[in-house]
Amino acid sequence: MKKIFFSQFTDIEMRVGKVIRVEDFPNAKKPAYKLWIDFGKYGIKKSSAQITKLYKKEQLLNVLVVAVTNFHPKQVADFMSEVLVLGVVRENEEVSLLTVNHEVPLGSRIS
Repeated sequence: MKKIFFSQFTDIEMRVGKVIRVEDFPNAKKPAYKLWIDFGKYGIKKSSAQITKLYKKEQLLNVLVVAVTNFHPKQVADFMSEVLVLGVVRENEEVSLLTVNHEVPLGSRIS
């Protein structure tokens, strides 16, 4: 396991956002959804997420997720992914999202 300094960790901005829109992403190499996530004062950001094995689109609406918000945007097929939604990779490459169980202000920073 690679060790990093605490100062490197604090450079990563992980924030809470609410999924407000979900679409299929047929052009992705691996099955994925297109997500639009509301981060409050930080705006609505897009993300491509390979979470189709465990989640149906309807289940994702209004879910509070954790995402890295200060990576450079990444082109995924014909879609620009602006944030990295965080999850735990389970067996068979299933991804279980990191979610927030209680209402918190959108855009709250994870520390």
